[in-house]
Amino acid sequence: MNRLTESNLLLAEQLTESIKKDYDACGIAVAVVDKNGETQYQRFWGVRDLDTGKEIDGDTIFGIASVTKSFTTMAILQLEERGVLSIDDPISRYVPEFTNKNQSAPVLIRHLLCHSGGFFPLPRILVGDVAARMGLDERTDGDFAYHEGLAEEGIRLVAGRLDSLTEQSGLNGRPGENYSYCNDGFALLSDIIRRYGGEKSYAAYLLKNIMKPLGMERSFCDFVRPSVDENAATLYQKADGVMKGHRDYHDDAFVLHGGGSMKSTLNDLKKYLTMYLNEGRSPEGVRVLSQYHVREMVKPRIPCNTFENYGYGLEIKQMGDMKVMEHGGSLPGVSSNIAFSYESEAAVIVLCNTLDVPVGAVSDAFMKAYNGDCPVNTRAPWRETRWSAETVCAAAGRYVSGEGTVVELYEKEDGRIGARTDGEEKHIIPTGPRTAIVRNLYTDTFVKLIETETRGLYAIQYGGRMIPRESGSPKA
Repeated sequence: MNRLTESNLLLAEQLTESIKKDYDACGIAVAVVDKNGETQYQRFWGVRDLDTGKEIDGDTIFGIASVTKSFTTMAILQLEERGVLSIDDPISRYVPEFTNKNQSAPVLIRHLLCHSGGFFPLPRILVGDVAARMGLDERTDGDFAYHEGLAEEGIRLVAGRLDSLTEQSGLNGRPGENYSYCNDGFALLSDIIRRYGGEKSYAAYLLKNIMKPLGMERSFCDFVRPSVDENAATLYQKADGVMKGHRDYHDDAFVLHGGGSMKSTLNDLKKYLTMYLNEGRSPEGVRVLSQYHVREMVKPRIPCNTFENYGYGLEIKQMGDMKVMEHGGSLPGVSSNIAFSYESEAAVIVLCNTLDVPVGAVSDAFMKAYNGDCPVNTRAPWRETRWSAETVCAAAGRYVSGEGTVVELYEKEDGRIGARTDGEEKHIIPTGPRTAIVRNLYTDTFVKLIETETRGLYAIQYGGRMIPRESGSPKA
């Protein structure tokens, strides 16, 4: 039910304008759609291209990055419905390049659907790098999203790397034990879809089985198409204080596509989110996933934050009297978020063509406003505690992610815990004996110390990632 008031709408719009200004966002698109597919609100801020000043509209193509993971999940569950696989099967049954040799139990498909395969974050294996080593050129060899040889080399590299990990070099625990966001896991899932989906590529499977049935005509995994489409967003990110833009959609793109290769539009994503609001079918009655499997997607599977859980390909959180399912995405030139709630019977889409913009905060604001709630100043009222001297001493050290993030925890002069991320001082607030939050301008990052009797304090949870303690760093 639409409970938007003029005052709450104004607050949500003012928040969006503040975020746009504070993060130098070039363009932001926002829409609220109900379960009948009717647009209840839509507005565009900024432009899709700074040089030309061309405006955004509902058909402007944006990268959606990790929002792709919900599409990958849907494809895997479609294959389960058809009897092709079971999500309780081991990955090695479908991806023989991954032998599971160094883990104490099999990694199952369902583990990867909720980021609990046991892997720390790893450096990206990039599609452009692998294609260059193979001597491939899209002008003659076709779009990399559909190239079978590139996918085969990609799975050899990704599966081989995961198979080589040990407790000392990249495993964070037993399969199913810990949550740690993992693009490599969704890369394996996309290769299962390629091999067993009846199409020649993961990208082709999505087109035939999700996008076409839902009428999503401007959504795809292609790299070339958005770079030449007149109504596609230029990708922007700030480097050395200067905003730089390009239309190279290969930038930081993973060699296998299930974790983040999708591009879409506001109008197409309205159709996609309306399908979730109707538990697997469009308002016109086209069913792409069973009600049972949609409900399986939105069940909490593993804690991923203080007040959030991860289901299958979606995060689940409580927002007042609403349960909200969502997913965000981030790549160079991409900040995206989708969210939906059965209590409000509505979904929110936020697309931006600039890196590292907290569009999840924009999404929260419009979801709350639509539900009749105040959209601002509603972050959790954290009760600040103080870590013991022993905990501060044990936690102090460097934690280094394979994706590049470096978190430093240190003892301050007053004996309290201090934090830096990539050299930048952070405001860290202890909230429990071994938990804290890092307070950012519009969002909070959850921090938790990870320890066992056998490994000691070996990692921290930092946002969605488990980050291992650097080798040689002080340890409890």
